[in-house]
Amino acid sequence: MIAKETIDKVFDATRVEDVIGDFVQLKKSGTNYKGLSPFTDERTPSFMVSPVKQIWKDFSSGKGGNAIAFIMEHEHFTYPEAIRYLAKKYGIEIEETEQTDEAKEQANERESMFVVSEFAQENFEHNLWETGAGKAIGLSYFKERGFLDSTIRKFKLGYSLDEWDAFTKTALDKGYQLEFLEKTGLTIVKEEGKHFDRFKGRVMFPIHSMSGRVLGFGGRILDTQKKAAKYLNSPESDIYHKSKVLYGIYHAKQAIAKEDSCYLVEGYTDVIQFHQNGIENVVASSGTALTPEQIRLVNRLTKNITVLFDGDAAGLRASLRGVDLILEQGMNVRVCTFPEGDDPDSFARKNSYDDIKAYLAENAQDFIQFKASLLVKEAKNDPIKKADTIRDIVGSIAKIPDRIQQEVYLQECSRIMDISEDVLFNTLAQLHNKEVKEADKNYKKARQQQAFNVVKNEPLQQTKVDRQYLLERKIIELLLLYGERSTVFEDMVLKETEKGLAMEQQEFEARVFEKIYLDLQEDEVELSNDIFRNIYASLMEAFTSEKAFTIETYLQELEPTISAEVTSILMDEEKYSLDNWESKDILVKAKDHDLGLLINETILSLRCYLIENRVEDLKAQTLQNTEGNTELLEEAMHYLQLKKVLSEKLNRVL
Repeated sequence: MIAKETIDKVFDATRVEDVIGDFVQLKKSGTNYKGLSPFTDERTPSFMVSPVKQIWKDFSSGKGGNAIAFIMEHEHFTYPEAIRYLAKKYGIEIEETEQTDEAKEQANERESMFVVSEFAQENFEHNLWETGAGKAIGLSYFKERGFLDSTIRKFKLGYSLDEWDAFTKTALDKGYQLEFLEKTGLTIVKEEGKHFDRFKGRVMFPIHSMSGRVLGFGGRILDTQKKAAKYLNSPESDIYHKSKVLYGIYHAKQAIAKEDSCYLVEGYTDVIQFHQNGIENVVASSGTALTPEQIRLVNRLTKNITVLFDGDAAGLRASLRGVDLILEQGMNVRVCTFPEGDDPDSFARKNSYDDIKAYLAENAQDFIQFKASLLVKEAKNDPIKKADTIRDIVGSIAKIPDRIQQEVYLQECSRIMDISEDVLFNTLAQLHNKEVKEADKNYKKARQQQAFNVVKNEPLQQTKVDRQYLLERKIIELLLLYGERSTVFEDMVLKETEKGLAMEQQEFEARVFEKIYLDLQEDEVELSNDIFRNIYASLMEAFTSEKAFTIETYLQELEPTISAEVTSILMDEEKYSLDNWESKDILVKAKDHDLGLLINETILSLRCYLIENRVEDLKAQTLQNTEGNTELLEEAMHYLQLKKVLSEKLNRVL
């Protein structure tokens, strides 16, 4: 187990905006940062990070918490794994305490697969540098590709020995279970009980997650005589989904965010060779067709992407479908091809950093220019093919969500294809109408099905607002935001006069938590919601302790469930800053502008609600009893008079 001193050091060093910035492109928004949600598909930012409170909130998915919670949620880490990740990031040495056998047994299946994958990467790397076969075959291959030792070590490249079960035997001898060797795809198990290594005799490329965990492997065979696939990837598993992973994203994420651009290539060696030449904002789709999930990984870091194609790439037109997917995500796309006979790997080997950057700057084309010039060559003087080409290009433009960009691209297409803008705009309108009709048709079909389901099952019911829940949540919010602040409260006190009872106004200064505590104690009110009751008790304990109260320290000491609720309460107010009201000349009054009045209003509203409930209970009891209702009626009248007094106080506050 990780020592508490280490955990404390990690919490002290960690900055939530720094941690999340490795995964999401954050932009300043007042005192906070905002960005696209890493958990949902969106084009408008709904993800908010608060450096002051050291917490984050994703309003599209409802998730939130501190830096540890983000790493656990985004990378599916356990708590100890998140601590280890952050300790490594901030250069903190981890002190361990002895782990019990029970704790060891609690490691879940997914974690066991990660552990096996990490061991495999270390084993393959050891083979490459420390065995005769690894040096002679694997290391020689990488050297022939022009990779430096530092580059090979950076990407943790390795070699799987050319023996049927060399890796599997080593893993089993080290105590790793065959079950997880099989589930990660590292070992193939036959029905008769025999097993052998999947990547036998291949050089190995570990595939990392955005946080650096080993998800799977790509293996390249070196023996050209063997009838086997040139490249072999790990099969799909609980930890590896090739459609959701980009090779090199771990090494490229900071450069992508810094440069605000990304190069997309096809293969492992393309990425590695570019890195070696100093161009680090590059990732690869690893030979698979580009997917929306892969594009969203880049979209979190930048809006600008340049797709690099081989000079003689076969099926270039088919590859352009990936460009359409990028356009749908609202990204800015450029395309660049290399001279015939070159790919990114070979071109980078022949040229210096400056030459590569200059070539990319000069030859990267807007996707419309590129697609038009490519398809025009195919169409030549054939009018039918030319018409199909124009429809194809307009179809790509239709996928762009921004209407202004659409118009600019249509004008460019008109110039390149020598066709009137009116025709192109009409074609685009037809495509939009078709999409709208299709969407309307699907919507009506869904509504119709829903209507049948309602009739078949039960009538629709209106959602009832839980006033007590909202009021109790508001009390917790006020304590979290302003608990230790002193403010002036205005209260109406009931006084006996010659004419009877009368309300007299009084002003006094107190700290917010003291005012709330005394008011709730006076009425003997206990919060009904279990989570709110726990938060209330922990807050009162924190406010009355000798240590200074800070949100960061308070959150560290809470259970995950309660911590998530506290984060949600703290960040709810921040979501309104996403709308940027100031830019629309709408001035929003700060919540603490009339803090004393707000607290009084909240407490009085809760009192009135509880009195209403009590009166209703008394009414129900009188209906059930046929005799002896005098005391019940007197109690009900007493509560009604009290409600009238409180209502007067509430109106005074308002």
